[in-house]
Amino acid sequence: MRKLLSLLLLLSSVRGFAQQTNTDSFDLDQCIQYAYSNSPLLKQSLLDQEITEHGIKSQLSAWYPQIGFNYNLQHTFQLQSGFNNGNVIQTGAHNISYGQFGLTQNIFNSSAFLASRSAGEVRKQAQQNTVANKIDITVNVAKAYYDVLLTTEQINVLDENIVRLNQSLQDAYNQYEAGIVDKVDYKRATISLNNATAQRKSSDELLKAKYSYLKMEMGYADSVTLLLKIEKSDMETLALADTSANLALENRIEYKQLLTQKRLQELNYDYYKWQFIPTVQGYANYNLNYFNNTFNEVYQNNYPNSFVGISIGVPLFQGFRRVQNMKQAKLQSDRVNYDIDQLKLEVSTEIAQALANYKSNLIEYYNQKTNVELAQDVFNTIELQYKSGIKTYLDVITAQTDLRTAELNFTNALYQLLASKFDLEKALGTVTIN
Repeated sequence: MRKLLSLLLLLSSVRGFAQQTNTDSFDLDQCIQYAYSNSPLLKQSLLDQEITEHGIKSQLSAWYPQIGFNYNLQHTFQLQSGFNNGNVIQTGAHNISYGQFGLTQNIFNSSAFLASRSAGEVRKQAQQNTVANKIDITVNVAKAYYDVLLTTEQINVLDENIVRLNQSLQDAYNQYEAGIVDKVDYKRATISLNNATAQRKSSDELLKAKYSYLKMEMGYADSVTLLLKIEKSDMETLALADTSANLALENRIEYKQLLTQKRLQELNYDYYKWQFIPTVQGYANYNLNYFNNTFNEVYQNNYPNSFVGISIGVPLFQGFRRVQNMKQAKLQSDRVNYDIDQLKLEVSTEIAQALANYKSNLIEYYNQKTNVELAQDVFNTIELQYKSGIKTYLDVITAQTDLRTAELNFTNALYQLLASKFDLEKALGTVTIN
């Protein structure tokens, strides 16, 4: 029984560890999806969409029947006097109460008509704001994600360098003990090892800061450990982009937002133009009337009346307000046209800069990749020559430094290439979001 219980506990522990590992380990897509669900900025955008939806429904409610009830209780100290057939008589009762059920139905109303026509565009505007924020989040999370991965790769480079330095230190010390060289070589090796160890610790602190930035972009709690899936080969493949893509302004979310804004301005102009059209409204009332000179008996008898009708309101003169509003709305619509022209210039420049930056980083990436291969070959050769007594230890240190620098420069070049690719995709409007 004890063995069975122990086995069950062991299986439970293994299952729990596996689940924790799967939960905490993120690739890029999982980081982005997590950001979509937890980023405060995106939550605000989605909340704004809900607020907009309720606002639209509130405006459209003007087309529904409006039903209300009014109640009044009045005591008159002095009745109103009137003159009839040469006599002065008092009319009315000292105590009056009435209740009124009223129903109104808009048949045509310019404000309600504008709400109906603009509902789709207003809803689209809120959705486009969410898309714009998603694009920013996608690019920012991707750049932060690869910044963390490549900083981790740089730490691996430093670790490999420390291993080489430890070996070189051991070789230098052995040669010193054998009387082949003096103590300068292994002291130089010690200095190089100490410097590499200090750089390794600095990189650890830098990595913590980059993890913190990634968590912020994702909306991930900074106090919780975040583990990332590292696939270096995928990074080098992902860094390559199509540099022959042409400008397609309609792909940019900013352009779509301006088109929506222009459509809303046009609808606003139509709204002011239609204000000369009469407002037509149907209505129906049912009134409960109670009156009596004795207060306690005021509700004994009811004298109801009811009626239906149509009201038409015709604006005749408003001090040219409608005309001025139309001119203002027309100018605001024309202003959006200039915003679109300005956006075309800005996007064209942005794409040219992003493309030039990407191509420059691509050249640097291939150059640094070649340098790593050359530096590795040089180090291997000099290390063998040093062990054979052909080269001095200073040559070994120089070769080690060149190799470490080349490897660090390569990881920096790879990150810059990745970052510039995301910037290029954003400029072209080709960022993929879910």
